[in-house]
Order: sequence, then structure tokens, then C-alpha cells
Amino acid sequence: MRVALVYDRLNKIGGAEKVLVAFQELYPEADWYTSFWNPATAPFSRDWPVHSFPYLRKHHEWFPWLMPFIFESYDLSSYDLVISIGSAESKGVITGPLTSHLNYCLTPTRYLYSHQAEYLTNPLYRFIAKFLRKWDLVASTRPDEMIAISTQVKSRIKNIYNIDSLVIFPPVDTERFMRDSLENLPRSKAGRNTGLPFSDYYLTVSRLVPYKKIDVLIKAFNQNGKTLVIIGDGSEKSRLTKLAKPNVHLLGSVSDTELVGYYQHAKAFLQANEEDFGISMVEAQASGIPVIAYSKGGAVDIVIDEKTGILVGRNQPRDFMQAIDRFETMSFDREECRLNSKRFDSSIWRRQMSERVKHLCQSN
Repeated sequence: MRVALVYDRLNKIGGAEKVLVAFQELYPEADWYTSFWNPATAPFSRDWPVHSFPYLRKHHEWFPWLMPFIFESYDLSSYDLVISIGSAESKGVITGPLTSHLNYCLTPTRYLYSHQAEYLTNPLYRFIAKFLRKWDLVASTRPDEMIAISTQVKSRIKNIYNIDSLVIFPPVDTERFMRDSLENLPRSKAGRNTGLPFSDYYLTVSRLVPYKKIDVLIKAFNQNGKTLVIIGDGSEKSRLTKLAKPNVHLLGSVSDTELVGYYQHAKAFLQANEEDFGISMVEAQASGIPVIAYSKGGAVDIVIDEKTGILVGRNQPRDFMQAIDRFETMSFDREECRLNSKRFDSSIWRRQMSERVKHLCQSN
């Protein structure tokens, strides 16, 4: 069976990109199609057979009007199965009647719907949004089946596209975070102990971009004086560093081994924004630590309130401060957190995806 895997753009590392790696492992002989590909900023894809728009590797956000033309230009007629993965235009590829097309929807196009207020401050987006929204609605009818990554995304798909979808949670290598690495104290990139009080800190792991709401957490910890460790990089790093007081530590990127250590030593993991799913929350649970999260999106699927964490009603600094104060009066069982994470293990995702692909190909 010839398989093509399609993704919006291969130019960064984040939670969604972990899903891409899982698809590559499931279909190692597949060809990849995307709009913009930058192997320097997406090093996991360097050895993949990628077809992309050849002229641009940076600033894809300046060219939203190009995306429909790029994905519609690909000839996928020779493939038996096409799996489009993404939160934007990849679902809009055109397939023939003999090709099965499955869409793994990370969320309906974010800049047109759920986060349009943030994106449409750009005059270019405002100008072309009406055209892109019409195209996106047409593109949503092209897959033979849509799969949602969370109950929140399932609801969005129904509300926006009027399509019923099945939920298959993204894959997480839970065993990696369960393996005992308590002897491996987190270290700085220079190999030295960071000097942080590792037995008494809170943690968040995220790309540092506006919609992740990292500033909400920094403002909360600026006020309560407790120690917050932030792992991740992004366009907001300079602004957030200036905002943070000395008890808030932005460490940038760390190695995979260090990341496990940071998770396992933390008091709790914090999530301030509404995540479509939130792989980092599952990684934290697999590490045996509770999650304090804004009670929207994937957190509702992941966190068992009062048992494996606390769901916060509003994502404002004061609300997180109150949740942290309450958290410090409670106790949470590490094994219960780890057991909860197993619901999202990669082996479950592989089995469920394989079953859906088999069903789709047989029904077509």
C-alpha cells in the first residue's frame, strides 16, 4: 500500500511534531508533503522524503494566501492512502476516487476560528480571512473521515464543519517518563547544576509564543514568590525574561534526559492556556507529578480533578495563585498520576489508528 503523509508545515519542534514522528514510525515508507520545510528548525525530519514548496523556508505567516494553492497542486493520485495531519490547510489536498483520505485534526484552522482575534490583528490576515474561511470549509469536505485529538477538538469540528468525528488521543511515550531518573539531577546546558531548589519548584514546558499564556504564570509567581521553572523557547522569550522576577527561571531548551529529570523533580506542572490536547500534561502525569491547568480543552480529558491535579476555572494570575495555595494543602499519589497517563500511551494510539485506517480502506 502506497501511503502519503501530509502536514501543514515542517519548520519547528513542538507537541504536534511528536505526532508526526509517531506517524513516520507507523508508516516508515511513506512520502511526506508539506508547504514549507526547514530541516534546520525541524531536524527530526531531515531524512524523510519530503515534498515542499521550494522557495521559502521562513516567515510562512506572511503567505497564508499561498497555502491553498500549494496543497491543491500536489498530485496524490498514485497513493492508496493519504493521511493529512494538522490544524490548517493540509486537509485540503485533492485525492482521486480510489484513494482513501484520513484527516487527523489537531484543531480546525486556528487563525480562522478559535484564535482569530489574535491573528487578525495582522492587516494581511484581515484582508484575506474571508476567502480563506470559504476555502477551509470546502477543504474540510475532502477527507473521507476526520479524527479529533480531544473532545474539545471534536466539538469544534462539529460546530465549525458540521462533521461528526471520532476521538483518538495523540501518542505519548509514557514509559520514557516513568523510568526512574531521580539520580540524574537536572543540569544546565553547560553541564553544571543550575542551583535551583529542585525539591521545591513548579514547572511548565512550552513554546514561548503568545497564545500559550506563559505571562499569566510569570505574573502569578512574581506575586507569590515561589519558584517557577520554564522550559522552552520561542518568539516571546525576550519579553517574558524581562517580565520575570528572580524566582522565575527561563531555561530555554534542555536535553531529553534533562527534561525527564525536571519533570520528575517538580512539585506540579502548570498549564495556563487552552490546549487542543496538551502532550506536556501527559508527560508530567507519566512522571508522577500532578497538573494544575486551566479547565478548558485537553486538560479536561487529561486531568482528573482533585485526584491527579487541579482544574482552574479562569486563566488569570490570581486564579493560579489561589490554585497553588490550595494545592499546597493537598496530597497527590504519584502512582495514580502515572496510572492516569497510561490512557494516552503510544501503543494505544498505534492500535486505534491502524484499526481506523483498515476500516476506512475496506469501506472505500
